[in-house]
Amino acid sequence: MSKWLMVLAGLMLSSSLNAAGLDDLSNRDASAGLKEALTKSAVAAVSQLGAADGFLGNDKVRIPLPDSLRKAEGLLRTMGMGQQADELKVAMNRAAESAVKEARPILVGAVKKMTVSDAKDVLSGGDEAATQYFRRTTDKDLAAKFAPIVKNATARVRLAEKYNQYAGKAAKLGLMDASDADLDQYVTKKTLDGLFLVIGEQERAIRQDPVGQGSALLRKVFGAVAP
Repeated sequence: MSKWLMVLAGLMLSSSLNAAGLDDLSNRDASAGLKEALTKSAVAAVSQLGAADGFLGNDKVRIPLPDSLRKAEGLLRTMGMGQQADELKVAMNRAAESAVKEARPILVGAVKKMTVSDAKDVLSGGDEAATQYFRRTTDKDLAAKFAPIVKNATARVRLAEKYNQYAGKAAKLGLMDASDADLDQYVTKKTLDGLFLVIGEQERAIRQDPVGQGSALLRKVFGAVAP
């Protein structure tokens, strides 16, 4: 566990380290500091991915064609379908960028609903414990929110029908997962994966250098246990 998590965990879980009055105050500060850190990582991830080229310009989260279709991409290009393949990839990533903007209130709501038990799990967990909490508590709600936005975005460029027709045949032949055979489901799933990946990056940055994140509250928490 990193140094700052040890400090926060000590403040929240151990009343023997400090005088009662200071400990009570520090417990409140530690809880608020944790929620501040979680909200910060979630909002930063949404802002980053929801910007122009947030998905398309990021190699880590850019949405490709499903593996089974990528294997056929070379052949499709030789058949003069290269432009369609490129348009499809751009459309998928633009749809993800539009959808992910709607994640902020759901993620912030999950922080507000965090229980004491949840907070303890996050504090005592690994480098992505908070990200795992977000995935566990928001995955279904985010998918439901993203799906219609993705559907509208892909419908505007009239590529979903072509994709689903082609990929559906591949799925029936056992060449790809059925969940990947529907463009909207595939993009929604990849949007979620990209969001949680970037939240994880934000979480690790805060864990490694909380003071450097500019949080006065976290500095106050550190100060409360300074020798």
